Amino acid sequence: MRGLQHGTAAGGLTPINCASSVEVHPPYGMPEVHATVQEDGPVPSPDDYFDHDADIGIIGRGPTLERAFESAATATFALMADPQQVRGLGSVEVDFEEVDPELALVQWLNGLIGASRVQGLALGRFSLLRDGTHWIGRAWGDPWSSMHERGVEVKGATLTALSVSQDASGWQARCVVDV
Repeated sequence: MRGLQHGTAAGGLTPINCASSVEVHPPYGMPEVHATVQEDGPVPSPDDYFDHDADIGIIGRGPTLERAFESAATATFALMADPQQVRGLGSVEVDFEEVDPELALVQWLNGLIGASRVQGLALGRFSLLRDGTHWIGRAWGDPWSSMHERGVEVKGATLTALSVSQDASGWQARCVVDV
């Protein structure tokens, strides 16, 4: 490893890396993306963003489909609260059936967003298991407070730019979230 690479998204917003090394630039700013630079070039962070005119595109990456979905959830909720500030005092469960991985991503994210609202939790840690078409997820969070507020409310995941794919480096799950 030779260093870190920092980037800036369109519109002057700084993208976010939701891994354990998130750097937060409050108020209402988004943390910077970090990718480790290796001899053969930068390694993409496990969660990321892409440009979209009205809303925000989120990307989750991981060695497995489930880890990519967890990273997508981290990217989604990091728009609303700094994951480093979430202690995990409460939890929610999301349980659903879905054959199609792309539709499963939208169900997972919207289930978390809905459960977060109902329970009044800022979520920051995620776990997802799959048995065939049955998905069971859990997320941990804290009651919303001013220390968690970020200024960007995510209303829901959409089918826009929805994609779940696998390549030699692992899985990638992406969609646009309505803000």
